[in-house]
Amino acid sequence: MRRWVSALLALCAASACLAGPALPIDAQPGDLVFRRGTESVSAMVLAIDGGQFSHVGMLVGRPGAWQVVHATPAEVPGRADGVVVDTLSFFLDPVRSRGYAVYRVDAPDALRAAAVGEALGQRGARFRIADPAGTYCTRLVWEAWRRAGVDLQVRFTRLALPLMQGDYLLPTPLSRSPRLRRLALPADAEG
Repeated sequence: MRRWVSALLALCAASACLAGPALPIDAQPGDLVFRRGTESVSAMVLAIDGGQFSHVGMLVGRPGAWQVVHATPAEVPGRADGVVVDTLSFFLDPVRSRGYAVYRVDAPDALRAAAVGEALGQRGARFRIADPAGTYCTRLVWEAWRRAGVDLQVRFTRLALPLMQGDYLLPTPLSRSPRLRRLALPADAEG
């Protein structure tokens, strides 16, 4: 009996690990997942933005098989900087994330599907912050929604830093879009 209980506990622990990070039960494709990254570029974004998050991606897929499309410096050896699709577990792994939040984009299902298609259509595009030939995380999701017909009504920030001169969309102004609403995570309901 003791072996059976131990095996059942091991199976439950393994399935909890495979389930990945907890998302709101009502999360939908097209919702935005913001994270507080652990890399040096994240520290730079946090210092410039002064906000809670340094990176964002768009949910694609379905519950139990969520993925995130995002523009990022290479997070996998041998993979180029660019727009990639990663599992939600990889995107939110503590190696890369110190915290996260999910934001609902206020839009009908048809426009959600269009925005997801636009973001996925950018796979392979180069990750570049200061080069119009590439894109970066916030710009990727903003443009996907804009091309789908949804104006997120965001404010770009003028930067005059060495190698970064121009107008940029930072995570905090994106998260404050009047078209976004932060969703409660299951952990938020715990005491």
